[in-house]
Amino acid sequence: MTDVKEKVNQLSMMEQSLQQFLHKKQGFQSQLLEVESALKEITNTEKTYKIVGNVMVESNKETLLKDLEEKKETLSLRLKTLEKQEEKMRTQTQELQSEVMKEMAKNG
Repeated sequence: MTDVKEKVNQLSMMEQSLQQFLHKKQGFQSQLLEVESALKEITNTEKTYKIVGNVMVESNKETLLKDLEEKKETLSLRLKTLEKQEEKMRTQTQELQSEVMKEMAKNG
């Protein structure tokens, strides 16, 4: 029975980890949407600006486009990596949950 309790505790920790993955994933998705929105806006304007600290300064359009494209690529890669980790964690959680349910049914 202590084995079941340990597995239940482990399952609880895994579900907390899944929540953390979800939170991180939402943060990356939000940042990615911001970058994509900025890229769309830049294509429709002649002058571009970026914020450095608390100051907005004029910036070279091509340089800013390159920086945003790199940021978009980095965020996309991080998001894909996080999604793979999340999927692996979900699979492990489901397997452990199945084990716990079987053991609980067996022990009555």
